Amino acid sequence: MGCCSGRCTLAFICGMQLISILERQIFDFLGYQWAPILTNFVHIITVILGLFGTVQFRPRYVTGYAVWLVLWVTWNIFIICFYLEVGDLSKDSDLIMTFNMSMHRSWWMENGPGCRVTPVTPPPSWAPEDHRYISIAGCLLEYQYVEVAHSSLQILLALVGFIYACYVVKLISEEEDSFDFIGGFDSYGYQGPQKTSHLQLQPMYMSK
Repeated sequence: MGCCSGRCTLAFICGMQLISILERQIFDFLGYQWAPILTNFVHIITVILGLFGTVQFRPRYVTGYAVWLVLWVTWNIFIICFYLEVGDLSKDSDLIMTFNMSMHRSWWMENGPGCRVTPVTPPPSWAPEDHRYISIAGCLLEYQYVEVAHSSLQILLALVGFIYACYVVKLISEEEDSFDFIGGFDSYGYQGPQKTSHLQLQPMYMSK
């Protein structure tokens, strides 16, 4: 019962992670955030493998999933520090999120709750010709705090998932050890005592 309950809980957590990361992936695509897009893709694949290992009793898959969650928490902590501009980090840097391939920012910058976008004309001389220059005002929640909320949710799910992943790996290992102990005789080709026949064969003589 404990293994079933732990596996069911971990499967539910994996499902929640998939739903939340797919939502995040959509908005990262809309904002051309290439570094998060690639990291999210790896996370999606790893969660699917972790879910497969949970359902199919594959402790190696679950262990790999748990190891990835440590890296995933580290990445999301970095995202939080990036948008809160901790230390020398700047949320206006193009190198980290877009690999310096574009000047796009988070999709929530222009589409956050209550945000009013106003084109600025004429644009300043330093603005690229293929980019529009806008003014954003009235946001109820600044885009960096939306990104921080997304990362905080991912950290929370990852921590719970890590705990349950370790628990499920432990239970599966214990069940495998118990199964080997019960079926150990079969693995060595043990055969029970066989009944011997009491029928004795007598020689037959034929006269010519």
